Amino acid sequence: VREVLTRLLISQGHLVSSAAGGKAGLQMTLGRRFDLIITDIVMPEGDGLETIPAWRRECPEVKILAISGGGYQTSADYLKMGRQLGADLTLAKPFSAEQLTLALETLLP
Repeated sequence: VREVLTRLLISQGHLVSSAAGGKAGLQMTLGRRFDLIITDIVMPEGDGLETIPAWRRECPEVKILAISGGGYQTSADYLKMGRQLGADLTLAKPFSAEQLTLALETLLP
């Protein structure tokens, strides 16, 4: 999913950095300016439920889009928790390119 999202976002003209897990993503964002972070909820090495609050503390101005296809719980449960922890918007997987584009238009100036 990360690779597909990266290619799609680049094709739309966005500058993209990506990380394989939550801890790597959090490290990558420290000391750098990002307009948007797209994070999965269920990831290796630091899931979204851990990293969303950390991003809120470290980068309070960044917009966060949380995505989830579920796992031990339904994607709706995970996405609700993501919103409660600070995600600005959520998308349930699978989602279309059009749904992602609409989410980006909502979050980015």
